[in-house]
Amino acid sequence: MSLFDEWVIRRDGAPDQAGRPADFKLWGCLACGQPQLWNEPEDQRLWPKVTALAEGIPASIAREMVEARACFDADLYTAAAVMVRRTLEGMCIEQGTQKKALFQALQELRDNGKIEGRLFDWAQALRVLGNQGAHFSEESVSREDAADALSLAEALLNYIYVFTAKYEEFQNRRQARAN
Repeated sequence: MSLFDEWVIRRDGAPDQAGRPADFKLWGCLACGQPQLWNEPEDQRLWPKVTALAEGIPASIAREMVEARACFDADLYTAAAVMVRRTLEGMCIEQGTQKKALFQALQELRDNGKIEGRLFDWAQALRVLGNQGAHFSEESVSREDAADALSLAEALLNYIYVFTAKYEEFQNRRQARAN
């Protein structure tokens, strides 16, 4: 039993660049109902675009980043900035911060040694950009700022959830060998 319904779409037999008839497949997930568009000859997903996040990032946090990326891909840059801010809030909560205000929660992560220096500065800059998006003003979030916000947020998540875990594994392995 397949998890997808499948529909094949042809462009009136028009050949693709290799001279083959170009087929597209529209898949509908039977579990969630979400569609996917594939270019069949190249076996390439055309829509929605997905940028995989590293394993180790909690699903609830990854979901916020995926939505931020979807907003960006839809040219909704202000919404993307707001979703990046939500990602930071989720990260702080997941990391066990006690402060409700994001500014203070990020400071708590810094004070507890979970982020330092430039990472703290990045997180604060993302918070400010998210605030710009969340509160009405005449200034919209630019495409460039939204793209940078996505990149910086992903780097921050990788540091917190991936690189830190890798470093701890490395240290534990080295320590076990020494004993």
